[in-house]
Amino acid sequence: MSIWIVIAAYNEEHSIGHVVKDLVKAGYKNVVVVDDGSDDDTSKVAKQHSKYVLRHIINRGQGAALKTGIDFALEHDADIIVTFDADGQHRVQDIPAMVEHVKSNEVDLALGSRFLADTKVPFFRKIVLKGAVLVLWIFYGVKLTDAHNGFRALSSHAAEQIEITMDGMAHASEIVSEIRKKNLSFTEVPVVIKYTKYSQAHGQSSWNALKIFYKMLL
Repeated sequence: MSIWIVIAAYNEEHSIGHVVKDLVKAGYKNVVVVDDGSDDDTSKVAKQHSKYVLRHIINRGQGAALKTGIDFALEHDADIIVTFDADGQHRVQDIPAMVEHVKSNEVDLALGSRFLADTKVPFFRKIVLKGAVLVLWIFYGVKLTDAHNGFRALSSHAAEQIEITMDGMAHASEIVSEIRKKNLSFTEVPVVIKYTKYSQAHGQSSWNALKIFYKMLL
């Protein structure tokens, strides 16, 4: 089956090379990096390791970058699409378990969960994420153990069905809404998130997550 890895990247020149290199070394040849209007050398570094590097002229947000990458992968007949972070938080060795659930036609999507694995989550981040789980259950009736985890594996059917219209980080909640709306089957898979000073500085902040849920309430 054709497996494509989609990475949304914004000002990740220091990490994107290592991330893509590790993926290719593990046998994932179809890696598409979407440079979301970076003002550093993200695209230049990515092109040293992947032949599929797309670029937004302006910074639109992670949701828009993922949509660009997913659409590109579907145009190239991807069977399974894996969304993977650019900051080094995700582990390549967790991909096979994610993909296997989709590959076997067990589910339409596999969603990574840091709380099902041995991940030490910073205290305040853990509180925010668990609150997000509750909000998503109340709003959409979807029970998860983790929220806003960017590590996902989607079948081509799910990727075609899910409509990402929110350009920014709120797309993560929108995807959960689409799962419910389109009646897509899913499972959660344990994945380890590597928290480093770099990844915490470049990833979504807890404050930004709170703003997203505030807008949802409004």
